[in-house]
Amino acid sequence: MRPHLMSPGDDARPGEPRQGLPGEVIDDLRLEHLWTAMARGDERLLAVARSVISAPLTDPAAIVYRQEVLDDCLRNASPVRALYDLADEAVAAEEKIFRSGAAGRPQGMLNRALRVLEELCDHLRRLRAFASGEGRRFRSTGFTRLFASIRAETDEDYLREAEAVVEQLRFEHGIIVSVRLGPGNKSVGFRLHEPPGKGRSPSTRRFRRSGLTYTVPAEHEDSWRAIAAFRDLILEDVAGAAAESAEHVRDFFLALRDELGFYVGCLNLAEALSGAGLPVCLPEPRAPADRALSARGLYEPCLALSLGGAVVDNDVDADGAGLIMVTGANRGGKTTFLRSVGLAQLMMQGGMFVAARSFAASPADGVFTHFRREEDRSMAHGKLDEELARMSSVVDRLRPGALVLCNESFVSTNEREGSDIAAEILRGLAEVGVRAVFVTHLYALAHRVHADPPVRCLFLTTGRDAGGEPTFRLAPGAPSRSAHAMDLYARVFGEPAREN
Repeated sequence: MRPHLMSPGDDARPGEPRQGLPGEVIDDLRLEHLWTAMARGDERLLAVARSVISAPLTDPAAIVYRQEVLDDCLRNASPVRALYDLADEAVAAEEKIFRSGAAGRPQGMLNRALRVLEELCDHLRRLRAFASGEGRRFRSTGFTRLFASIRAETDEDYLREAEAVVEQLRFEHGIIVSVRLGPGNKSVGFRLHEPPGKGRSPSTRRFRRSGLTYTVPAEHEDSWRAIAAFRDLILEDVAGAAAESAEHVRDFFLALRDELGFYVGCLNLAEALSGAGLPVCLPEPRAPADRALSARGLYEPCLALSLGGAVVDNDVDADGAGLIMVTGANRGGKTTFLRSVGLAQLMMQGGMFVAARSFAASPADGVFTHFRREEDRSMAHGKLDEELARMSSVVDRLRPGALVLCNESFVSTNEREGSDIAAEILRGLAEVGVRAVFVTHLYALAHRVHADPPVRCLFLTTGRDAGGEPTFRLAPGAPSRSAHAMDLYARVFGEPAREN
């Protein structure tokens, strides 16, 4: 039995090693800040958050399945945390049961398996009580399926029978085994019989016919060792079956803890954002063919958490667009907007809520970044060569339907050369069906794409208030030649330049 809270199938458990996001995506989008907020100092929750978001879903139906479970969690936060604690306690209880040096022998293996099963039966009973009580408040397919399975498969009769079997397998009143003599008078055909109960002799009428008995003298150590080896031989199969059963129950609680751990991380993040007065929403995953991307009140959650309050948000209507080109004044919120798009995309494809009042997008078949890097004096080649090498690495991993986020790419050379390179790359991305969000100060590039777009394109530019100060909010608008020059003029001469 598996929890099936992350997907309806038997996918890998959260926290298990898997191919993750490229390191540059994690750094450029500052995903570690997001994961840290989800973990609240818990290393296990950190590993689960990192694992899940690093493996984005691409099927809208799978995203909706996870969103429904998350919605259940948001409406029942306290019961979900209690269920997570129960699963965690079960796993911890199994881990505390001592693994002795004799655990590799059948008798030692059996003893430990019985202790584990005895301990976990108590947790199964508590889990069934939860499913029969709090569990009836949940409505998502994932939770209703889980709790129905628990109620059906772990009723009281089953648990009592399991505990009775555990008690029998302790063999406290002896072992009954039948065996035949084979070639060379070797013992063959071992068959373990139901052990006698309390107060009954280990022998039964069936095994009294020969009347042959042998009592091992206390001082005969070799005989006792032979009997111990004989007992291990008899118990080998039943010890393996008991150990497998114990592992099965333990693995269920382990999977339940890790899958719930992702949703507990989501609860932690939602509480942090709502505590700062910030909205969240369950996004609408659209069909990949729609190339959808629209939002209201989209903001960058990591920046909001670091500032401890509201930040400037943006609206965007880019449904059907293959390219969003962002231009405008320096320090006007372009990079923050770029990060907000990337984080929203990955959060949606993780089955999470999004930092916005509303958000709808098509899943991307991979999210990639190409951000400007600070000068590195240790580089063996020039900065343009380094940019081109990183872009080549990104292109090698692209598939149709991927999303590329570029931040001031190719500004390390002159404007004409940088614009030529970027224009060719954007045209190539459009031809293979890759969407891009491109932040640039290269007016020649922006003007060329505006005049002859390689694909349906949305242009956004930074805004200013009546006093000329940046509003950090983007709006649709054609690229302006003087946008960056005005910032440079003010920085050098200390006053704004006039725009003719």
